[in-house]
Amino acid sequence: MSGVRVAVGVLNQTPFAWEDNLANIRGAIDEARAQQASALCLPELCLTGYGCEDMFQARFVRRTAWSLLEALVPATAGLAVSVGLPVEHEGALYNAAALLVDGAIAGLVPKRFLAGDGLHYEPRWFKPWPPGAVSTFTPPGSHPNRSPIPIGDLTFDVGGTVIGFEICEDAWVASRRGADLSRDNVDVIFNPSASHFAFGKQRIRRRLVLEGSRAFGVGYLYANLLGNEAGRAIYDGGGLIANAGEMLAEMPRFSFAPFRIASAVVDLDLARLGRSRAAGVEPSVRPREGRVRTPFTLPEAPPERARSHRQAWETASSARHEAFARTLSLALFDYLRKSRTGGYVVSLSGGADSAACACLVALMVRYGIDELGLAGFAARLGHVDGLLPASGVAPANDQDAAAIVVGRLLTTVYQSTANSSETTRAAASGLAGALGARHHELDVDGIVRSYVALIEGAVGRELTWERDDLTLQNIQARARAPSAWMLANLAGQVLIATSNRSEAAVGYATMDGDTAGGLSPIAGIDKAYLRGWLRWLETEGPAGIGPIRALAAVNAQAPTAELRPTRPGAAPQTDEADLMPYPLLDAIERAAIRDKKDPVEVYARMRALFPDLDAATLRAWVSRFFRLWCRNQWKRERYAPSFHVDDENLDPKTWCRFPILSGGYARELAELAAVDETDARDPNPSADAGRSTD
Repeated sequence: MSGVRVAVGVLNQTPFAWEDNLANIRGAIDEARAQQASALCLPELCLTGYGCEDMFQARFVRRTAWSLLEALVPATAGLAVSVGLPVEHEGALYNAAALLVDGAIAGLVPKRFLAGDGLHYEPRWFKPWPPGAVSTFTPPGSHPNRSPIPIGDLTFDVGGTVIGFEICEDAWVASRRGADLSRDNVDVIFNPSASHFAFGKQRIRRRLVLEGSRAFGVGYLYANLLGNEAGRAIYDGGGLIANAGEMLAEMPRFSFAPFRIASAVVDLDLARLGRSRAAGVEPSVRPREGRVRTPFTLPEAPPERARSHRQAWETASSARHEAFARTLSLALFDYLRKSRTGGYVVSLSGGADSAACACLVALMVRYGIDELGLAGFAARLGHVDGLLPASGVAPANDQDAAAIVVGRLLTTVYQSTANSSETTRAAASGLAGALGARHHELDVDGIVRSYVALIEGAVGRELTWERDDLTLQNIQARARAPSAWMLANLAGQVLIATSNRSEAAVGYATMDGDTAGGLSPIAGIDKAYLRGWLRWLETEGPAGIGPIRALAAVNAQAPTAELRPTRPGAAPQTDEADLMPYPLLDAIERAAIRDKKDPVEVYARMRALFPDLDAATLRAWVSRFFRLWCRNQWKRERYAPSFHVDDENLDPKTWCRFPILSGGYARELAELAAVDETDARDPNPSADAGRSTD
């Protein structure tokens, strides 16, 4: 046999949303069959959803997953299909892939290497399967006379084509499973994955797949999850098919569809030839106890040319900005769809953070309508009324349709106090109008004054800026929250909290003020990057959509909270004057938190990265960061759920654990205060420089 048509599927699943998950799997099988594929790889734990967390320990979840697997079996007639699910065997729970072949369950392959870093907690629920072990599995609730199913470190001979598995993390470790499969003369490797989005990660996946197919002499099928599955992690899809070191197919990422399929013809003879020539491959001649043979044969397919490997925007210099726009837009869409709420409310201050949140909601609509059409987009959000125009009132084009839908899904509100400026009011109003949001302007200064008067009466003195600066700033931010919540409640929408990662690092946010909300989409994004993204969105914008020129009024301003009155002759309040320059803050955060450097080491690195800054000032800023970081862990614990978009996140629930109470680096900061400047040089200053693009 030379050519076999194979397929990979990406699925937008939801934890134990049984009917939806099953429908997506059936749809993917039907589409693979329509593309004349005979083998289909689907993502990891796709029956239950990857993000079930402690619910994996619930017996009903495992039993229901198995019953749905059995219900899928007849749909695989004429195909070989892998489906991921949790399996309990001999008192332990495993993350397994089931291979269904021509209407029968051929066997189960449990994952060997479990992901336990960052946002992954697989060892909390699953056990790693021991290498080489093979057993038999009795399905739950099965008839006693039913034949047991092979489980373990298996390969499958499907009529002469041998299939093996690397399940997600199995391919990311140094001793990846594919080397054993190559020695066992496997022809095709299935990789069912749940690989969350992070900047630059698709490039790594391409390398894993391409190099795996070349080094192991195989056809390689990589299938991933898609969308905001369970609330925080976002899956970008991006299924891949490679053969003998050549990429045959790569799926577009960030789709708004429930599932997508890509297929290609793998040349098995070419892969086998490469395997036979490879000096590093030493075929095993031992008896193959873990080889399952099936009577079904994958039909031969004629050869074909490889397809385009990338979306056009991925090769542009702005690819990182485009990836950020697409991944957060998809995350917002799925959050809206799966929470069955009516849209989003943004307290639009005229500044960068709230502007970014509002723009992302508008981009969600544009991307969705561009891919699915207005009717398809409305159907995916079927719980929201009024997305389709009234009978006989059709928008002139998709752009007009998007503006109408944005008005239904996005509510913005500008809330002024005595310290608000005409500049921010005009910036907020102009952006809301350009996006098509339903916009309100409220004056909350009377509410602020009433709270101040109430407390002055209680404590028996006047509150002054000289004595009570922080209190008077915070009450303004908090006074805005109730009306924003009211607007969200009236419309059945989600209030978006607008704080960013730089603010989270040092606690530069008012709890129950600008942190108020049910979702915090940019809490994982640093301020310096966010401002650069907004400049790109103003001047260039996403491919096929273009720029949002109204952002000029936002981008022209220095970031400011506008909570303190400007005194005659004094400079106006700005974030960087309150804290430090944002690029420096972000560099300190990465060195201290990502790289786990102590204050002296961080200071040495900053001296190398920012040589023009005064040494005493820089030392004070480094010290300020560490003190504020320790003091404000309780704030980070209270942030609304945020989206994970890079592997430098500060979210204590999914990535960065830090004690709420600690010694606060007291000894280390004393060492910093006494440091000798002649020794304050980092021998490796480039460790913090540069970012990958994707």
